[in-house]
Amino acid sequence: MITPDADHAHPLSDCVFTPVQADTHPYLHALGVMFGNCSAGQGRTLLPLTDSHMNSWGITHGGVLMTLLDVTMANAARSLVSDERGVVTVEMKTTFLQPGGVAGIKIEASASVVFQSTTMCFCEAEICDGERLIAKASGTFKYLKIANSAAQLRRMCR
Repeated sequence: MITPDADHAHPLSDCVFTPVQADTHPYLHALGVMFGNCSAGQGRTLLPLTDSHMNSWGITHGGVLMTLLDVTMANAARSLVSDERGVVTVEMKTTFLQPGGVAGIKIEASASVVFQSTTMCFCEAEICDGERLIAKASGTFKYLKIANSAAQLRRMCR
């Protein structure tokens, strides 16, 4: 269970962000991602940038930005279904508009659902560093029943 931490409220956002827990999302926890509280059909994440997020140019690695966009859109898609369903990314397009930021700043991603059917969801997202738009993305997500889905997906990887 994620517990709110008011010390992590982003100054440019009305969200309260909570750190991602290692037992539920080990990769996102290792990155330092924080989830924001949102209304249905919306997703927000915050990432305080550190040296471990940088590429050889000393700016945020594009893969970090894509991960943040992906998980933010997935959270928006999941917000419209019961806890018995999860999502997997089917397709994602990202456009990098400016350098992603340097260690010591915070970047925030926001996403919204554009269209939803019974089995799929289309979302759009963007990452900003305050007023500076860094990247935009769109993605398609497939809804899955959580029960047995993880085991089935792992078997497909063998």
